[in-house]
Amino acid sequence: MKQEIICEKCNGKNIKKDGVRETKNRGKVQRYKCLSCSHRFSIDDGFWKMKNHEDKITSCMNMYYAGMSLRKIQEHLQMFAPKNSHYSTLYRWIVKYANMISTLTNNLQVQSGQELMSDEMEYHRLGEQNWFVDVMDTETRFMVASDYMKSRTIENLTRVLKKSKFATGEQIKVITTDGLQGYPRVLRKAFGVNNKFKINPKVQHNIVIASERGFNHKIERLHNSIRDRTKIMRGFHGSLESAKAIMKGYEIYYNFVRKHQGIDNKTPQEEAIPELILSTNKWLSLIKLAKL
Repeated sequence: MKQEIICEKCNGKNIKKDGVRETKNRGKVQRYKCLSCSHRFSIDDGFWKMKNHEDKITSCMNMYYAGMSLRKIQEHLQMFAPKNSHYSTLYRWIVKYANMISTLTNNLQVQSGQELMSDEMEYHRLGEQNWFVDVMDTETRFMVASDYMKSRTIENLTRVLKKSKFATGEQIKVITTDGLQGYPRVLRKAFGVNNKFKINPKVQHNIVIASERGFNHKIERLHNSIRDRTKIMRGFHGSLESAKAIMKGYEIYYNFVRKHQGIDNKTPQEEAIPELILSTNKWLSLIKLAKL
């Protein structure tokens, strides 16, 4: 995907490169000139006016989601890149770029299998009970939708399942959930599943009781990975929106960055969206694609 350069002043497309400008922390930045109005400008590639190099920012994001705490990353930066190394700065980077990348990833279509699994995880934030709800494609291990929410209302659950419907289209034949009573109603709203009358439903609702052996084993492996990462976060101390961004960032890390042994040491994205080509620095690729 190649970004089309458009003049920010007159919206003209007759653009040429016009040298570079030196920045203190980001090196050389390409400058452009509009041949229609002579306006000179630089494009926003996701790091516009940032005081730190893109490699520093994305490496901090990767260290965080790979398991390092903000304080440990701060200690690391104070040794090698001390400028702007406070843990609160790192936290703002993570929230900002997780939200930015999600504008791209929330609108991607995936090549899925025929079964989705949906489940919930309980969290506590500021002394309140919250929930993280996610939906995973069992074949590619791609997390097709997720959300961090205050409560498991019908409306909140339906919103997550509608996102999974958008991502997978008509590929899904079975949706597996636990015995939460609201799921039949949620699936009727999101997928048109008719569990009451069983009249040629396009999608079957497979209910598995949590006490049964092997319940949702694939999604439970995902939840174990999430628990391993979030248990050292010591809860979410900020707003609901920042908690949503942190968990959205983990969804991005799981889908696009972390390799999965269950799918031949690939990322779920390589299985579900093979046409999306990312560089070695996958965080950087996703940020730049989000700005296209």
